[in-house]
Amino acid sequence: MSPKGIQFYNRYTREVETEVVYGEKWLRWILFNPFGQIALHAVAKRAWFSRWYGWRMSCAGSASRVKPFIERYNIAESEYVKAADEFTSFNDFFYRKLKPEARPVDAAEGSVVFPADGRHLGFAKASAVEGVFVKGQRFDLGKLLGDKKLADQFADGAAVFSRLCPVDYHRFHFPVAGVPGEARLINGLLQSVNPLALRDRLSILWENKRFITEIESEKFGKVLVLEIGATNVGSVNHTFVPTRPVAKGEEKGCFAFGGSATLTMFEPGRVRLDEDLLEQSAQQRELYAKVGDRMGRVE
Repeated sequence: MSPKGIQFYNRYTREVETEVVYGEKWLRWILFNPFGQIALHAVAKRAWFSRWYGWRMSCAGSASRVKPFIERYNIAESEYVKAADEFTSFNDFFYRKLKPEARPVDAAEGSVVFPADGRHLGFAKASAVEGVFVKGQRFDLGKLLGDKKLADQFADGAAVFSRLCPVDYHRFHFPVAGVPGEARLINGLLQSVNPLALRDRLSILWENKRFITEIESEKFGKVLVLEIGATNVGSVNHTFVPTRPVAKGEEKGCFAFGGSATLTMFEPGRVRLDEDLLEQSAQQRELYAKVGDRMGRVE
């Protein structure tokens, strides 16, 4: 991890800020210590480890962690449906529901919205993902989607990678209105999706466990939404009903404890991403924005 830490651009303050990393000492050890690398391959990226940790965070005793966590990371309690002392476990807090007014959905007819709170990277073409991490690494869209024909269809379309930190609201939502299909599972490992890890090995994206949902949208054509599991993500829980029409910004599901990510992809010529998102991504810097805010508009 660089001395400056992980920096991102905050859309609301319009300033470059440094991320407060949950479990930073552990992350440094895993990524940069030879013994940490051994532990990563032997334990941390294994599904049983994440299930075990997720179980711990669902035990009643873990509720004692909630208040200190809120205070340490300055999380806005006024946004929750429940009070801090009403959560029955840390996971109950982790995938907490927010008051509807806490995340208004951009109402413009031609807009697409961020599917989650987090730090986002935007690409005018999905095939350009590799250039934002490390030169020389190949982005294998076919392996990521598990479908070469689908990969060819989306390679030249816009894409947005959204990284959720443990401190973030961990429910994810639909970026557009439309009719979603089933969430297709591609099983895999559970490795960190921290940008430092991805710069070391971009293949994490198609090695990790992930779900892919195709949305048929009248205005935007076919839209792909992926949920990508990561270290200590106990589970990906979908709450939507396949084939039932959904509204833009409607809840799609939630992640249990841990860091995690989503990837939203559009067909070529359908969506133009917002300039601040593209500008920050071109500088290899994530943009912080909240679910429901605009990330682009119809081309």
